This record gives sequence, structure tokens and C-alpha cells, in this order.
Amino acid sequence: MAKKFNIDDYEFAIRETKTKEVIDDVTSLRSEIGIIYLSDFNRKYITYLLKEHDLVFQKLIDCKAYAYMWKNNPLANKPFVNLEDLSQYPCLSFEQGESGNYYFAEEILSTNEYHKTIKANDRATMLNLMVGLNGYTLCSGIISEEINGSDYVAVPFKDAKGEDDRSMEIGYIVKKNFMLSTICRIYIREMEEYLKEYTAQHNPNT
Repeated sequence: MAKKFNIDDYEFAIRETKTKEVIDDVTSLRSEIGIIYLSDFNRKYITYLLKEHDLVFQKLIDCKAYAYMWKNNPLANKPFVNLEDLSQYPCLSFEQGESGNYYFAEEILSTNEYHKTIKANDRATMLNLMVGLNGYTLCSGIISEEINGSDYVAVPFKDAKGEDDRSMEIGYIVKKNFMLSTICRIYIREMEEYLKEYTAQHNPNT
């Protein structure tokens, strides 16, 4: 989107932060828009919280869960992984802070399903731990090689029976009845177009 703005000066802000802070930022209008996800694990609580803060969730895409890891991880070439496969490696996720409860966690599964966990405050540390400890994180599988490079891979996550029943509903939150700026509306349109193209390339039958 930034490349498409044919202007000499601009100032954008992209804040990669804790789930609670994303909600707080949009509530206070520090941010016009926030990107979060809902799952079976957090849906009830997050939906309640959004309603309490007068926020609206707009779905962008439904995704299956993937394990994101270093390309040389022993599991990187498997057709899919399950919790038993992953149990010997640490699950990496963003630390949510003292004020956050476990429903704010980045993990798509219940926290008691992980045998080893490491919390980090920044993505660079997480990527280093993927290399140094063969750590992993569960994600949507939507990875831009243009930005992230080719040193990391996303492996489909399935349960012990080989079922991929873990899903993520990714979307954005905005203040209810708030008039979004032109730039914000363009940003939303760019996200929708990118996800549409990504789905067509990687999941042509959906």
C-alpha cells in the first residue's frame, strides 16, 4: 500500500503488539484498525470484550492452523505435524503481559496442551529461537516470502487422527459507528485483495 502512494511525504504506524493492547488502541482510537483472530478457544471471551468496548469484528478469512518453523527443523519436510510431533520442541509466542489473561494468548490451542513454551517480546527473538532451539509457533500459514524470505516454512497442523479441525478466523476490529479515514479504507481493501490472491494461488478449490 505504501508503494502505491505517489506522494513525497507520509507517516504510517504499524504496531505489532499484545492482543489486549490491540483492543485498547482501537478503543482509544490510537489506532483506527486492529488485526486479531478468533478461535474456539478464545471466541467467547474476545467477542464479549469487543462488545464491552463498542468494537466491531469484521472477518477477512478463515484459515487452518500451521506450524511455522525454520526450514532446517527436523519436522520441516513432513506433510503435516501434530502435537506429539511438536512436543519435543518449544512453542514460541508473544508475551501478553501481567494484565493479560490466557484468552489473549497467541496460541490457537488451550495453553495446557503445550509441553514446552517460551514467551518473547519481539518477532526477531522468536525467529532466532526457531533456529537455535527448533522452536515453532502456530499460525495461519499465510506467509509472504517477499517480506519474510525463504528460511522459514509453514507445515499443516493436524490432530493425532490426521484431522485439520483447528481453525482461525482472522479479521479486523474497528470502533463501532466510527468514520474510517480514506487511508484506512484503502488498507482494508489491500488486505482483502492480498488474501483473495493468496487463496486463489494456494487454495484454488476454496
